[in-house]
Amino acid sequence: MTKTALIIGGGPAGLMAAEQLAAAGLDVTITEAKPSLGRKFLMAGKSGLNLTKVEDTTAFLTAYTEAQKRLGPILDHVPPQAVIAWANDLGADVFTGSTGRVFPKVMKASPLLRAWLRRLAEANVTLLTRWRWLGFMDGTHQFDTPDGPRQITPDITIYAMGGASWRKLGSDGTWAADFAKRGIALAPFAPANSALGVSWSHHMLPFFGTPLKAISLRCQGHITRGEAILSQKGLEGGGIYSISKWARTGADVFVDLAPDRSHEDLETVLTKAQGKKTLSNILRTAARLDPIKIALLQECARPLPSHPKELAQRIKSLKLPIHGPAPMDEAISTAGGVAWSELDANLMLIKQPGHFCVGEMIDWEAPTGGYLLTACFATGAWAGQQAARFADQT
Repeated sequence: MTKTALIIGGGPAGLMAAEQLAAAGLDVTITEAKPSLGRKFLMAGKSGLNLTKVEDTTAFLTAYTEAQKRLGPILDHVPPQAVIAWANDLGADVFTGSTGRVFPKVMKASPLLRAWLRRLAEANVTLLTRWRWLGFMDGTHQFDTPDGPRQITPDITIYAMGGASWRKLGSDGTWAADFAKRGIALAPFAPANSALGVSWSHHMLPFFGTPLKAISLRCQGHITRGEAILSQKGLEGGGIYSISKWARTGADVFVDLAPDRSHEDLETVLTKAQGKKTLSNILRTAARLDPIKIALLQECARPLPSHPKELAQRIKSLKLPIHGPAPMDEAISTAGGVAWSELDANLMLIKQPGHFCVGEMIDWEAPTGGYLLTACFATGAWAGQQAARFADQT
């Protein structure tokens, strides 16, 4: 008799699990609370779908911080090269940029998602939309559907309901209450890859939407190069997201406005320019700061010191007046979720054999730049394969 598998959640992790289970011969059903699948996946592709990143294995794993030990074997099984091969097999035709980041040539998620869903349909995977999971009771999954209450009792369950950000796209974290009732330990949700709040003065209004380029950011000893964009609410962008893990706890954030120049070199040119030009001209010509950097310097360190050594120090280590992360629902992803102690090496819940967790439901986080999607793909594929083996043995 054919074993049945239920996947709750139609994002990348859930779809990848479905592929593996269908290939193993299980009767697979995916339920999704929203009217369509892969909504967050499509949102990620609006600015260019960064599928993965090709780099040294050690450097790649470091991006997963505390979770790298548990994710290591899974990412070794489904490395960036496997993601590239999978995308090419779906006709995506990817390319690798100068930084190692991998994108589809069309730079969009929709063609890839359409091809993916078509392949799942050809594998006879059942897709049920507008099926909202209400919980697990007496061995049965309860759903609210357009046709009223429904129940499913599968042989295998894979939970792929995401974290707790972008509620409108489907990741609302409401599943956590049911898991807690079942005695499954959870780490509290927290915003990851989040914008940081700053209360700007009206002097910064002309610069909203303008990128801060050629900077480095430092927080709790972690230094990163990347852009930041000024917004009405504060600062966002890849550079900000990569240090938001530490900034959300209240740690100070510093920006180096001239990361390619040493403090000594900057002090020398500022000293030579003294007395010959106005401070604004010195910052523009001697320090080579563009208007947005000068405005940020004035905003955060006024009155500026006149002594070249102190001025160079401000330019090289400008403390940003951060007052906290953006609301969690506005974060790109979230930390927190099912504790690793609740999962075995196969990503199966120890307390509920036959039930597996994938993607952002698990307590891990990583920066943008291909790391997030790669781990979602990898955990989905890994759990799908392990679940198929479990079904075959029971």
